[in-house]
Amino acid sequence: MKLLLAGGGTGGHLFPAVALAQRLTEIDPQAEVLFVGTQRGIEARVLPELGWPLRTIDIGGFVGKGLVSKAAIAPRMARSVRQSLSILNEFRPQVVVGVGGYASAPVLVAAKLKAIPFVIHEQNACPGLTNRLLARWAERVCLSFVEADCSFHRGRTVLTGNPLRRGMEDCPPIPAGTPELLIFGGSLGARAINEAVMEMLPVLESLRGRLTIRHQTGPDDLERVRDAYRRAGWSPEGVIPFINDMAEAYARAHLVVCRAGATTIAELTACGRPAVLIPYPHAAGDHQSANARALARRGAALMLPQSELSPQNLGSIVRELLANREHLLAMSRSAHSLGRRGAADRILKECRAVMRNP
Repeated sequence: MKLLLAGGGTGGHLFPAVALAQRLTEIDPQAEVLFVGTQRGIEARVLPELGWPLRTIDIGGFVGKGLVSKAAIAPRMARSVRQSLSILNEFRPQVVVGVGGYASAPVLVAAKLKAIPFVIHEQNACPGLTNRLLARWAERVCLSFVEADCSFHRGRTVLTGNPLRRGMEDCPPIPAGTPELLIFGGSLGARAINEAVMEMLPVLESLRGRLTIRHQTGPDDLERVRDAYRRAGWSPEGVIPFINDMAEAYARAHLVVCRAGATTIAELTACGRPAVLIPYPHAAGDHQSANARALARRGAALMLPQSELSPQNLGSIVRELLANREHLLAMSRSAHSLGRRGAADRILKECRAVMRNP
């Protein structure tokens, strides 16, 4: 199979695409994969590090922009479609998969113009604008949440789940020994979480020396957060801008503090990790709150709205959970029961079904 994966911008869009590429080349070593994204997206840094080929196009987002900015997008969109047509002519994919984000739109338009079949993967229960607009031309729309079905033409949707990067579905049970707290706010970090954690450290003073913290801050807050750890007497060694091997990070974690994006939810449930979920309050349709409530109702996580986030509140929750291993194990079992494994295989099956020249 020659597969082109279009989109990215954030980890939530990119990492399911990486999972598809990993699974395809695992089962078919002769397969060829090409990613298309932008220079500004996370893909420009992550994919070269992972060894995946990337071509870039010149396009930006327009959601939330003013009229003048939206008007300026039109010529860039036309140029990026031309760039995408050139890439399609060179690579000649048998099928294109759009994973969302504004970088996928020009590629899917170009695929339509070239009569190359394309599949859309929607990670969220509340679909993004690009996927909603282009779904009418898609051969299949693969859903991670059944709730998203109402936004698309029902005859073309299939519930597949969210593909997970290599190692996620083989995550071991919560380890014994010194507890480890994993904190992250998405691929670029989350300032609200970073600031709460910096001020939370004194609340966890009784655990200093008996708790390991791994904290993904994003690049902008890195030094500020490291300084806060030092001032509080905690080692800054585990404070890093980005975690490349998330499967290993989950495997070591006893508890996770994080946002509630669709990819994060899929990873938590596959790995069976209890979490304190702090939904991003400005997510489209407030879908992160819906994700967090779904896990909280099943006892797999605790939901802490950002409006209620404080160092004292977060610190008390973390301290109480880490002190009760039986509670953590019960949350872990609940999370694991919600996992939807095998999503990459299901999406690749749909890709094979729509290929014009298999």
